[in-house]
Amino acid sequence: MHKSTSGSSLGPDGLDLTQSFFKPILNAAPPSPTKHHNKISVIGAGNVGMAIAQTILTQDLVDELVLVDAIQDKLRGEMLDLQHAAAFLPRTKIQASTDYAVTTGSDLCIVTAGARQLNGESRLNLLQRNVTLFKKIIPPLVRYSPHCVLLIVSNPVDVLTYIAWKLSGFSSNRVIGSGTNLDSSRFRFLIADHLDVNAQDVQAYIVGEHGDSSVALWSSISVGGVPVLSFLEKQQIAYEKEMLENIHKEVINGAYEVISLKGYTSWAIGYSVANLARTIMRNQRKIHPVSVLAKGFYGIDGGEVFLSLPAQLGRGGVLGVTNIHMTQDEMKRLKDSANTILEVQNHLGI
Repeated sequence: MHKSTSGSSLGPDGLDLTQSFFKPILNAAPPSPTKHHNKISVIGAGNVGMAIAQTILTQDLVDELVLVDAIQDKLRGEMLDLQHAAAFLPRTKIQASTDYAVTTGSDLCIVTAGARQLNGESRLNLLQRNVTLFKKIIPPLVRYSPHCVLLIVSNPVDVLTYIAWKLSGFSSNRVIGSGTNLDSSRFRFLIADHLDVNAQDVQAYIVGEHGDSSVALWSSISVGGVPVLSFLEKQQIAYEKEMLENIHKEVINGAYEVISLKGYTSWAIGYSVANLARTIMRNQRKIHPVSVLAKGFYGIDGGEVFLSLPAQLGRGGVLGVTNIHMTQDEMKRLKDSANTILEVQNHLGI
C-alpha cells in the first residue's frame, strides 16, 4: 500500500526541494546521537483506534504515528483525513499500511483490532476468533519492535492481554491491558456528580475484570484527600450500601448504554488510552488501574491471570503495583474476579 508521509519531495520526479528552500548552516554539528524520535503504532483503524490516534495527535506525544489495518481503502482514507489537519496539529509524521513493517522501531504498540461478534455467536467462540487474530498481529509487532511496550485495548481485554503476553515472549511488565482505566474514570465521574465536585479531585478505583465481575474499592475512595466512607461514619451520616452498589452498576452498564444509543464507544476510550500513552511515553510514573499480571498480588495465586490493579506506569511499562488498602470483602471479590477470568482461559485450553 502507498504510504504518504510529511516529506519535502514536491518537485518533478520527487525532487527534494529542501536544499533549494533553505540555506544550510556552515560547519553545523550533527544532531545528538541520543534517541529523541518517539513512535506509536495503532493497530486497528476502527472507531476506537481512530479516536485513540486523534487524541494522541492533539496531545503532541510523538514524532511519528503509524496506523495499521487490514482494510486498505479505509486505512488510507483515515490517514489522509488526519494528514489534512496538519496545519492545526503539532507536527507529526503520519503513516499507514497493511504491512506491519511500517511499525518498525515503535516505542508503544496499541492494539485495538478485534473480530466483531456475529449474530447468535457465543462469547467463547468470539474470543477464540480473536485469539486467532492475535496470532497474526502480535508476532510481527514483536519482530519489528522488539523493545516496545504492548498496550492491549481489544475486548475481552484481560484475556487478550494474557494471550498477547504469551505470544510476545515479553516480560510481563511490557504487556499492559487498558483494563479498568476507563471504568475508574466513569466511577470518579459518578461520585463527583453525586457530591458536586470536580472528578479530578476524586481518588477512586475499579479493579479486577474489565466486565461484570469488576470490584469497586469503596474503602479507599477519597475526595480532596478526605476518605469518604470513614468521614461519613465519623460524622454519623447514614448511607445505604444499595446506593453504592447502584453506582457500581452504573459504571458496569455505562458502555452498554453508550453502545445502545450510538452503536459503539469511542471518545472516552480514546482519551483513556491516550492518557495511558502519555504516562508511558513521558515516563510520568503515574498510577493507573490497568490490566497486569496479577499472580502474587493481593493473594491471587491460582494461576497466571491479567486483571486490573492500581499500577505505576512509565517508559518501561509497569513499574510496580500499588499496595492499596482493601477490606476482606473487596479482597474476596477480587479473587472471585480472577477466577472468572481464569475459567474463560481454561475453556480456551491455554
